[in-house]
Amino acid sequence: MIIETQKLLLDAAIAAKVPRFIPSDFSLDFTKTQGGRNRNLDLRREFHLYLDQQPIQATTIFNGAFADMLTGEMPLILFKRKRILYWGSADQQMDMTTVADTAAYTAAAALDPTTPRYLRIAGIQVTARTLVGIMREVTGHEHRLFRPGGAGLLSAIIGIARTLAPGKNELYPAWQGMQYMRDMVEGHAQMTRTDNARYPDLRWTSVAEIVGPFLARGGGK
Repeated sequence: MIIETQKLLLDAAIAAKVPRFIPSDFSLDFTKTQGGRNRNLDLRREFHLYLDQQPIQATTIFNGAFADMLTGEMPLILFKRKRILYWGSADQQMDMTTVADTAAYTAAAALDPTTPRYLRIAGIQVTARTLVGIMREVTGHEHRLFRPGGAGLLSAIIGIARTLAPGKNELYPAWQGMQYMRDMVEGHAQMTRTDNARYPDLRWTSVAEIVGPFLARGGGK
């Protein structure tokens, strides 16, 4: 999907004389990360090699992780245990944006003829330590930090997971999520500046606005 199907869409856009193409990147800023350590980011790099040779302008939007995963696929908030899980440093910044906020920004960028090659957004920029405070405010209960180990241990676990459950043809095997987590905790893709203010009418969803309704619906039990 990332390579072959996008090539079909790109070729069709060029044939139709569309002036600009926005690839389905929507991820960590993989221009700052090392190749060979995150399969899905490597696939996006491979597509960019093709994209950047074509006679069409392109704009990539990096949004960090999808913040919606805080209540599901991203095991940072351990709701039942009232713990905030982290690897490495509790003060490492993590960049996230909800799907809806990313979509709204992309729509604004699609109507903007002056976009650069890369745009970077982060509706939420938090650390494990600040998540502790946010969860205390949202729930009224004390939350604590939980550190299983550093990035080296996480890499070892990724290697074991890939050996035991390769999932080569799966879109999102467990180890793929771990690879994203490793990129985040190592800090290579951290956003030192964002383009959030480029479209000032947009509003960014907070952690509390994600977690609060989830808990009100009985989630996390």
